Amino acid sequence: MKKTIVISLAAAAVLTAAVWIAPAWTEDEARPLLPYTDAARVAEGKALYGDYCASCHGVDLEGQQPNWQDRDADGYLPAPPHDENGHTWHHDNNLLMQIVREGTEAIVGGTYKSHMIGFGDVLSENEIASVLGYIKSTWPTEIQEIHNEINARRLP
Repeated sequence: MKKTIVISLAAAAVLTAAVWIAPAWTEDEARPLLPYTDAARVAEGKALYGDYCASCHGVDLEGQQPNWQDRDADGYLPAPPHDENGHTWHHDNNLLMQIVREGTEAIVGGTYKSHMIGFGDVLSENEIASVLGYIKSTWPTEIQEIHNEINARRLP
C-alpha cells in the first residue's frame, strides 16, 4: 500500500513538473487552440476519438476503470477519464497536444510507464486539436473556464 502511494505521488509530481517544464508559447508562435465551440471540428473530433481513443479511455470519456489512479502489477496506470472527473482539464493545450502527439512516456521521461502511445504519425495537428476540442466540449462550462484560465496563464 505504501509503495503504491509513493509511486502515485511520484507520478503526480512528474506530471505536475511536466506542466511547468513544457515550453510556454512565444509571441511568434501560434497558440494551440482547442476548437471546442466549433460544431464541425467537435463532430470531427468525436469521430476520431471513437476511432482512436474510446477503446482505452471509454466511449463516454469515463476512463478504463474507476480506480484509474492505481497502478497495476506491472506499474502501468489505467487510461484516465477525459470527462470532468479526470485530470485532462488540469493541463494546458500545449501539453495536451504534446501528450497526444508524442505519448506520455516520451513527455514524462525517466522510468515512467504508460500505454499511451503517440499519435503524431497517425493524426495531423488539426485532427489532434479536434479530438481535444471534442473532449473539452463535453466538460461543464465551469471546467471549460478553468481550463481557459490555465491556458491564459501559460501565455508570455
